[in-house]
Amino acid sequence: MAPLSTPLTKLLGIQHPVVLAGMARVSGGSLAAAVSNAGGLGVVGGFRLTPQQLRDVVAELKAELARPDLPFGIDLALPQVGNGARATNYDYTDGKLDELIDIVIDEGAKLFVSAVGVPPAYVIDRLHRHGILVMNMVGHPKHAAKALARGVDLVCAQGTEGGGHTGPVAGTVLIPAVVDVAQRVAEERRRATGQKNFLLAEPLVVAAGGIADGRGLAAALMQGAAGVWVGTRFVACQEANCSEAHKQAVVTCDTDDTDITLVLTGRPLRTKLNAYIRKWHEQPQKIRDLCNQGIIPFEHDLESHRREGHVGDDVKFDSDEDEVEMPYLMGQVAGNIQKVQPAKEIVDEMVAGAVVALQRGQTYMGKL
Repeated sequence: MAPLSTPLTKLLGIQHPVVLAGMARVSGGSLAAAVSNAGGLGVVGGFRLTPQQLRDVVAELKAELARPDLPFGIDLALPQVGNGARATNYDYTDGKLDELIDIVIDEGAKLFVSAVGVPPAYVIDRLHRHGILVMNMVGHPKHAAKALARGVDLVCAQGTEGGGHTGPVAGTVLIPAVVDVAQRVAEERRRATGQKNFLLAEPLVVAAGGIADGRGLAAALMQGAAGVWVGTRFVACQEANCSEAHKQAVVTCDTDDTDITLVLTGRPLRTKLNAYIRKWHEQPQKIRDLCNQGIIPFEHDLESHRREGHVGDDVKFDSDEDEVEMPYLMGQVAGNIQKVQPAKEIVDEMVAGAVVALQRGQTYMGKL
């Protein structure tokens, strides 16, 4: 019997309340399979993948699952485009959302995750008709309320500590606030009559941002979350689909080596700082001006350099060979990560550490 049992483990049919963040490129088939094999839920990162690429990644995952019935998830980025949204937002699916959702359904994903935006209602309805749960990433309590009103089943509250696209609110503030929102929505759903746009009457909250060990998992559970969404810790993982340089960038990162930038995507995104980002951050007004025009600074630079013949089609990662350097994405918790490990070790240590922390907490209780 698994040492931790939460509403999330029961809902997803997993042993441990640990979900792999669907990180672009990093969360490939091998890593997602390794996390599912370890008793968590592996989630494939589908950001900017074509339908065929997504099929290939899922095929890789299924080939490496220890059992064909182990659950997995798929993550896509679905920002709102137009209608007052950020000028730099654009359709990351290149008009192929319906085809990508077909793949989510056909491949039998247990969970669909939407990042940087709420899925259209018809997408949620389609997924629900096939028994697929829908989770939305949120960085503010109002985002959670909007997503739950649309009918999603789970919300993942990511604190500003998290790597990649993130919000401005610290996890210790955000997670309990989103739990409160979910509880209010649960009361409304229990009273609902007629046609329902949700699968779960009691939506669950998953916590993210700054979670890399058992103490973080235990803290999230005590704040009312049913599990955790873990990204940066799994970058420093043997099965991660990223370069060794990226993995080493995590284990050598200090707690103050990351920052949030608009330079790379036009949306707030936490990354490890490098000379390129630092140089841009000396020009905050230029960043704002470009973004307000719908121009992403990083892509603007790449296009300028390509026109001038300075770079080819490949983006350089933290290279000294060119001025345009793509930094490595990671959260602040990278400063607490010391080594690259297999996914199973990471999951096992996280769960064992959470058990120790929760047991320690019980010793603080006085006699009632």
